[in-house]
Amino acid sequence: MSQFRGVILEGYSNAGKTSVLKSLKQIQARDDSAERSVIVLSEHYSQILHRVNGELRKLYRNEHLQLLTDRVKMLRKLRDWEKELGQTQRSKGIFFILERFHLNHRVAYPNCLMDEIEEIEDELYRMGAKCALLTISPENAVKRIISRNPEVWNKKSEEDIRLAYELLLKQQQEYRVQADHSIIPTIEINTDRKEWELYAKQIYSINKSER
Repeated sequence: MSQFRGVILEGYSNAGKTSVLKSLKQIQARDDSAERSVIVLSEHYSQILHRVNGELRKLYRNEHLQLLTDRVKMLRKLRDWEKELGQTQRSKGIFFILERFHLNHRVAYPNCLMDEIEEIEDELYRMGAKCALLTISPENAVKRIISRNPEVWNKKSEEDIRLAYELLLKQQQEYRVQADHSIIPTIEINTDRKEWELYAKQIYSINKSER
């Protein structure tokens, strides 16, 4: 049987996706029974905002769908190649980690038809994907926002910080709503304590238990 599984890390900025991703890679590397092949794609390869001539530009919906489709197509080809070769004890399958993916798309384009993203989710589901939605409590949101770039935020007005706080909470709630609509199993993890390795172990354990 093909051993192909993965983790999708979702959540608004400042929730700790990159920190958890780093810990996940370390935990998987220490697991003697883990897959030999690992694919890790940070948000740089799937996010909606891209720099063009030094300026950030938001991808159109269809552009972002194509971006995600291309990434899934890459995983599919590897899965099919594994099946063609035949599973061996030495290979132990493939493990993948994706940062910002299907939920990020759903939240960015909530008023659009979801047929295309549902097709992508269905394929990821069949590849054994599980999603972890990282969140921050309202009482810790402002502190987390400022802690990421204190030299920048300390120069901003209280109004700027309030707007950033309100946007974070609004987006977090939208992520929860969209996660309920997705076929991909999702767990929500509060990251207030910044215990990145603990969160990563929880995600890795849930994902591995259904191999």
